[in-house]
Amino acid sequence: SRNWVSLFSPWIPILLGLHLQFSRASQCPEECRCDRTFVYCNERSLTSVPLGIGEGYKTLYLHNNQINNAGFPLELHHVASVETVYLYGNELDEFPINLPKNVRIVALAQLLWLEELHLDDNSISTVGVEEGAFQEAVSLKMLFLTKNHLSSVPIGLPETLKELRLDENRIAVIAEEAFKNVTRLERLLLDGNLLMDEGIAPGTFQDLGTLRELSLARNSLTYPPPFLPVEVLVKLSFQENQMTHIPAQAFAGLHRLEKLDISSNQLQSLTQGVFDDLVSLRQLTVRNNLWLCDCSIQWVVSWLKSLPGSLNVRGFMCHKPEAFKGMVIRELSQELVQCPQSTQTAPASASTTSSALTPPLLCQHKHLQSPKGLQVNFAIQNGSAIHVSWVAAFPVTAFKVTWARMGPSLTGETVRERIVGGDHRGIRLANLEPKSTYRICVIPLDAFNNYRPKDDTVCTEALTTAASFSPDNKRPSGPEQATQPEPGSPFLLAGLIGGAVIVVLVLLLSIFCWHMHKSRSKSSSKWKYNRGRRKDDYCEAGTKKDNSILEMTETSFQIVSLNNEQLLKGDFRIQPIYTPNGGIGFRDCPLGNNSTVYCKNNVQEADVSRT
Repeated sequence: SRNWVSLFSPWIPILLGLHLQFSRASQCPEECRCDRTFVYCNERSLTSVPLGIGEGYKTLYLHNNQINNAGFPLELHHVASVETVYLYGNELDEFPINLPKNVRIVALAQLLWLEELHLDDNSISTVGVEEGAFQEAVSLKMLFLTKNHLSSVPIGLPETLKELRLDENRIAVIAEEAFKNVTRLERLLLDGNLLMDEGIAPGTFQDLGTLRELSLARNSLTYPPPFLPVEVLVKLSFQENQMTHIPAQAFAGLHRLEKLDISSNQLQSLTQGVFDDLVSLRQLTVRNNLWLCDCSIQWVVSWLKSLPGSLNVRGFMCHKPEAFKGMVIRELSQELVQCPQSTQTAPASASTTSSALTPPLLCQHKHLQSPKGLQVNFAIQNGSAIHVSWVAAFPVTAFKVTWARMGPSLTGETVRERIVGGDHRGIRLANLEPKSTYRICVIPLDAFNNYRPKDDTVCTEALTTAASFSPDNKRPSGPEQATQPEPGSPFLLAGLIGGAVIVVLVLLLSIFCWHMHKSRSKSSSKWKYNRGRRKDDYCEAGTKKDNSILEMTETSFQIVSLNNEQLLKGDFRIQPIYTPNGGIGFRDCPLGNNSTVYCKNNVQEADVSRT
């Protein structure tokens, strides 16, 4: 019997598995008919999916019933073997939930009441969507096909569609007729695809008369597509493309546009007037571009300063040249981005204002005045310093002084600045490069450190002299700097007097301390006991009467009386102590006849001194 058991024991798990699989496949709902891997529950007037569908079936037919959105039990989701479900001809108005978790194909034709269809994050490809696949979905309003494998826009979309999401696919081509039938579309998202300029047919979006939002972010466009829908478009997104320029008419006619995003592109400049038609604009985002702050950006500075408070502009920051990198374009003064005037001839009768760029300062002094009454003097002191002083005919909370070393073109080194209080009357710019041109501006600020109107600003260009090797003109090492601002003359005089008094007091104190130190040194050299010292500062000598101590000095020992009494005459032997420089701390002296010698064993005898 044992032989029979050992013979069949390996087959027992296999037989049990086959039995279990057969029993599962044999589980068929009473309302349906099952045949091999098929479950036929179609055309039975069902209002919900029957319970009891076992494992092993691959195809489930549920079409031509009366199943609604709530007719899909949670039990159906756990049937792992079903891969295909037929659902057309039911009463669904939303994409069903609780479908089998491994379903691959869902037949949804003839969904007359379906309004939303979410097919996100699947593997749907263009060849997997037949032409006219949605023609029966006459009520469909929202179609989500995000994160699939589409290479083009599906053809034959329903006319009722209002929102179409095709983002995060592989779409590289959009045919001109792709959106011909979608006349009610309001929102179209094409973010994160492979679209290039030539992949979008001209006039693709022109007929979308009801479109309110168009997003083409994260593609490879180098300029906005032409013929955008102009009727009701309110939001337009082109961020994270490769745009290098925007044509002057790119946004023409977009009178209702409220939000425009062109951030994270390769833009360096903008054509003047490109935003003129955007009369309803409320938010403009341009950050993370390569804005070049030269004279081509001058119109942007003026435009930004003229905008109403209702328009929020974000991201206009200088990227190049290095001297202006990180500066807010709106806060640039017109003088810093002044265009070269070599090709321009000013009329002889034109008056020179403070905001006009003046020629480089070649003489040692120059005086300028703004129309509002700010008088500024520029004085070249030597090859590395320029003195700037000013007088304002109006109240000023603070002054901002900026200076930058200019090269052959407008590009230069870092723009440096210094803000000083309104009570100061000047500043000294030191550590400058000899024989270099510097653009210097004096800008009055109000109580909130905001710029006053530009006609209060005074700017000039100053040329430093050649380097001199005299001590007065020696250029210090380090970066350019501004010395402490100069206050008014009364404050300067008071400061000088106060400084002189402090110097005299310090000198007198030093003489007094030196005199006291010399007196102490002389007293110590005469071997006199200083009553100011504490007893703890001494080492006891161990004499009989304990009335003397052994005093330690820097270079030797001496024995002095603690109570100022006369020491008993006697001779004492002291082992020499080596001084810090290696010598012996006292001189040799002869030994008297009545000397008493104290010496430890094994200690080499030394010379004797007598008290």
